[in-house]
Amino acid sequence: MSKPYRVLMVCMGNICRSPTAEGVLRHKLKAAGLDGLVEVDSAGTHADWHKGHPPDPRSVAHARKRGYDLTALRARMVTSADFERHDLILVMDDDNWAVVQERCLPEHRAKLGRLGDHGREKAAEIPDPYYGPPGGFDRVLDLVEAACDGLVERLTTEVRKR
Repeated sequence: MSKPYRVLMVCMGNICRSPTAEGVLRHKLKAAGLDGLVEVDSAGTHADWHKGHPPDPRSVAHARKRGYDLTALRARMVTSADFERHDLILVMDDDNWAVVQERCLPEHRAKLGRLGDHGREKAAEIPDPYYGPPGGFDRVLDLVEAACDGLVERLTTEVRKR
């Protein structure tokens, strides 16, 4: 395979859901033996105010309890180059969906999807835990882990096609 398959996770601020999804997917890809074949990144649709910041400490703490390390990740904005560079761009909710649809050129729209669609039990949205109770971070992890399990199955097939 000449180049890795590239996945981009997208939420609003790139400090809660998308870095959680990036960390979980990286962990699961490594366990599946795909870590060198699939690259994972994350970005935000409105991350300008968080640019360069680490993930929310609550996301980091809840992820750490389940064995995921998010400490090296830093927030950034989705760029026009992301639509060309990545093979799959997965958003967390309808607001993110609307923004990426608007910013994405038509020839790249087939790359867009919702992370929640990859779980066995489809989740229309991965809810933003930022302003909610601490349990919201565990709910995000539950949904992201389930979706990433299904996504790893899909990526295994995609990588074999290359």
